[in-house]
Formats: sequence, structure tokens, C-alpha cells
Amino acid sequence: MQYWLMKSEPDEVSIDDVMASKDQTTAWFGVRNYQARNFMRDQMQVGDGVLFYHSSCPEPGIAGLAEIVSTPYPDASQFDAKGKYYDPKATQEQPRWISIDVKGTQKTRLLPLAEMRTIPALEEMVVLQKGSRLSITPVTPAQWKAVVKLLK
Repeated sequence: MQYWLMKSEPDEVSIDDVMASKDQTTAWFGVRNYQARNFMRDQMQVGDGVLFYHSSCPEPGIAGLAEIVSTPYPDASQFDAKGKYYDPKATQEQPRWISIDVKGTQKTRLLPLAEMRTIPALEEMVVLQKGSRLSITPVTPAQWKAVVKLLK
């Protein structure tokens, strides 16, 4: 089992949206960074743990826990010519971007980025590194354990 931090803008998809959905599952779509895409395509597996992170909002931070519940599949948003995630180079035969389904398992208190920076066990966490902007980053088992402990 692996662990991931996955960023979502809460005005697009929040932990509340996911937890309120019928099966508490959402497609993770709109990823347009090759490294993040490769994590989804090549490394994520059903059952992997996810730190659901709210970004680009007044107080960014971890807002819940989730798990990967599907294998990767083509991201439909790349084919929508009117959508903000449209990619004219993507074709049905050769999709460039993928989605993966994520199921919310728990809405938690918000663990703000500022608080995360004060926790010694998290100092090496990719999201806390200067210049880190990836929407999906790996989390070590020790970091996962430290975050889950903080959220209880």
C-alpha cells in the first residue's frame, strides 16, 4: 500500500462534495502535469490511502482522508472542447490524461498548511518543500501515520 496527498480546489471538488455524494466517490480529473499523471497511471493502486488536500483557498490544508478505488482510465475532460481542461492534442485513440476514482473515507478537521509546517515528522513532506506545486505527491508511511494521528 502506498500513500498520496492529492490537491483539489474546494470550489471545484471539496471533501464535503465527495462525502455528500451517493457513494462518496469522485473522479479525480483535470490533472495536467506529466509527473502527477504518471503517479496516477503508473503507481497508484486500488486501496492506496489519500490525504485530501484543499488548495487555492483562504486556508489550504488537509481536509479529509480517502482511498483510491479504481484503476486509471482516460480523463473525459480532455475531450470537451468547451471545458477548461480540454487538450486539442488528445484523441480517443491516444488520450494524454487520465482519471482515477477516489472515495472519501472521513472528513476531518482541517490540518492547515501552516500547522503542518510546525510538525517535525512532516518536515520532509513534498507539499512542504519550497517550490512544490504538484497536485499529487507521494506520502511516506511515517508521514501518513503522523498526519492521521494529528487528525484524531
